[in-house]
Amino acid sequence: MGKTAIFRWPFKGFFQWLGGIPVKRSRADNLVEQSIQQFRRNDRLILTIAPAGTRKHVLRWKSGFYHIARGAGVPIVLGFLDYRRKTGGFGPLVHPTGNIAADMETIRAFYDGVTGKNPAQSMT
Repeated sequence: MGKTAIFRWPFKGFFQWLGGIPVKRSRADNLVEQSIQQFRRNDRLILTIAPAGTRKHVLRWKSGFYHIARGAGVPIVLGFLDYRRKTGGFGPLVHPTGNIAADMETIRAFYDGVTGKNPAQSMT
């Protein structure tokens, strides 16, 4: 998934070949349900969603990724890039239980201590 702007020349063909899904961010198109349907239509699908706060400070995480995983019956794979330590990798699988508060606390705990590219924009 990516904003429609990246699905232009010269990268359009490449992103389509990868199975990329362009997203119009300026309007709500029930993206959660569309994503769940993509999981139902495909035997194999990896959906990567960039974190909030990459361009501006945010007060809370959006929860669409959680609702997509829960609705599709797939786990959430936690991944990270730690700019301070210059490391990256993957963490545990989180299987959404429906208790979003508890599951999000598990996810937040994993990211505690990971420094993003723009630490001043991270949530405290």
